[in-house]
Amino acid sequence: MKILVVSDSHGMTKKLSEIVRRQTKAEVVLFLGDGESDFDHVKAEFPEKMFIGVRGNNDWCSSLKNTEVISIEGVRIFMTHGHTYHVKYGLSELKMSARSAKADILLYGHTHDPYTEYDDGLYIMNPGAVLGYPSEYGVIDIQNGQILMNTAAY
Repeated sequence: MKILVVSDSHGMTKKLSEIVRRQTKAEVVLFLGDGESDFDHVKAEFPEKMFIGVRGNNDWCSSLKNTEVISIEGVRIFMTHGHTYHVKYGLSELKMSARSAKADILLYGHTHDPYTEYDDGLYIMNPGAVLGYPSEYGVIDIQNGQILMNTAAY
């Protein structure tokens, strides 16, 4: 299963929509916050895809949670925007929370910097930001329990 991971659109609805449109094989779109209205608009545009999102620090009055733990193809994914874990100052607190949740994959945003790492059984990704030039996003491919992650620019 192919999963598109996006974050920090900050009002760039058209860019977010174009990224989703170009990732035709992605069945799931995970949104890591800061642009909930963009997320809602694009979700309505692509009803054939599953959309799951979390709240960012700029998503005022949001009904989304700060953190979600989901399972896709038997893989546990811990997703958050990251501001409540102070990710601009390091990932130790966030990694500890993801491991406590028995996650296989940890996804976060907030810093606007794309990042991938494999750390002792935990796949970690920040897809970067849709806002900006180039727009950045992440792709996760899960096949037979195997995980492949990449970040890309549009």
